[in-house]
Amino acid sequence: MPRSTHAARPAFDATDLARAAVFAALIAVLGLPGSFTLFGGVPITAQTLGVMLAGAVLGPVVGAASVGALLALVAVGLPLLAGGRGGLAVFVGPTAGYLVGWLVGAVVVGLIVHLAGRRPVWWRTVAGLLVGGVLVVYAFGIPVQSAVLRLPIEQAALANLAFVPGDIVKVVVATLVVGALVRGYPRAFRRTWAPRAGTRVTDDAPTMTPTSA
Repeated sequence: MPRSTHAARPAFDATDLARAAVFAALIAVLGLPGSFTLFGGVPITAQTLGVMLAGAVLGPVVGAASVGALLALVAVGLPLLAGGRGGLAVFVGPTAGYLVGWLVGAVVVGLIVHLAGRRPVWWRTVAGLLVGGVLVVYAFGIPVQSAVLRLPIEQAALANLAFVPGDIVKVVVATLVVGALVRGYPRAFRRTWAPRAGTRVTDDAPTMTPTSA
């Protein structure tokens, strides 16, 4: 009877640190094109796409670590947010809630996409990105924006509708990227997928290898 050669791995190891650093850098790079503001000092940027990918590829723990690392660097003054913003001031301004939402959103994305250690599939990826990458971010961002700008929360929520089309595009792009990685480069993923019947997992890569009967 075939046996799994997969050994339990630490909850967080050096490889995870490297992955977290890579995705923190990716989120920073996605801010290089800059941003533009439609309402209340909240910029539209591509950086949320990086947050979505961090949670979807790395899972909830390492994905959140990558976002947390970026926010820590921003807090000490590095201009890593879109438009060259950085420093503690961004954590008390209209964008503060969205930044917290990035951190929580990465966790939620990872939990849904990799639910119970399963292999990512397109519909669960879309669900995770919509819930964690969009709804959770807004759930944190809109109330803080409303409080900082002293606006009725209904008005702040209505104004944020202008951001939704761009967020939907990011969900589509992230879903395509995750699907391509599942098929072409599964070692990019931190999580080990639960094996299907008649398969075994080798090394620490989340790949499915057929076994003999």
